Amino acid sequence: MKIFIYPNLDKKNCKSYTIKACGILLLNGAEIFMDCSHKDDFAEISALHYGLSEKLIPECDCILAVGGDGTILRCSGYASEFKKPMLGLNCGRLGFMATLEHSELDLLNDFCSGKYTLDKRMMIDAEVEFENGKTKRFTALNDIVILKDTGCKIADFMVSKNNMLVSSLRADGLIFSTPTGATAYSLSAGGPIIEPGMDCIEFTQICAHSLFARSIVFSSDSVIGVEFHTSKKAKVILTVDGNEVFKLCENDKVRILRSESYVELIDIKGGSFFSSVNRKLMQPLKSFSEDEKI
Repeated sequence: MKIFIYPNLDKKNCKSYTIKACGILLLNGAEIFMDCSHKDDFAEISALHYGLSEKLIPECDCILAVGGDGTILRCSGYASEFKKPMLGLNCGRLGFMATLEHSELDLLNDFCSGKYTLDKRMMIDAEVEFENGKTKRFTALNDIVILKDTGCKIADFMVSKNNMLVSSLRADGLIFSTPTGATAYSLSAGGPIIEPGMDCIEFTQICAHSLFARSIVFSSDSVIGVEFHTSKKAKVILTVDGNEVFKLCENDKVRILRSESYVELIDIKGGSFFSSVNRKLMQPLKSFSEDEKI
């Protein structure tokens, strides 16, 4: 088995967990590959192979993302582009999408023995049509968010499905999430938890100026249109999985729809989603050290 490891060394103890994971994988006969930028970080492991991520990942069987949910989201582009399953090893605090905790590294033996399942997760696209007629496409595993910019006092949004008006509202922004992203920003904004195996698009309003703001779950074949009006021609911000930021002008239009891309997450333990809901979302937040603060 050839495994590409993507460690987020900004996470506390990530290096030591990565070294332990490498030891277990190597004992099971796996070949391990990393981006050449980490060559000095793991010099003590002579068996590692280094190169450019874009060239190594197509030759590997899977990706091991060591970090937290943000690390998994950054790897999702590689996983979807090269059709490689991904295993998340949590080194952070929440790590909701990671199916393996750092205290469960011994389960990598089961992984190498083929004792795992693949959990297919849908993705969504945002197609932006600019005023000049040009277009740009973004793809997200979690969510696509449209927010009023800091210089924008008021933003009015119109949301339609298949060219039929669904909602006309004044709000700080809109969240369009996959079932995977339903437990992220959308949940914090009051959206429901959705089982990740479902095919749908969730729409949640952010601080809507209404007594009756509720989330809407659209079928996965929906094409959702978004137009907006801002005060003094201010801009709005489009974010993709919380990372990619793009500013939009008033006459720009956005379409949200299911992507042809997808990500397969490796599940070693089975039933990891509901276990994570109970362990990580139903329990009070524990105290944390200064190193663990965001």
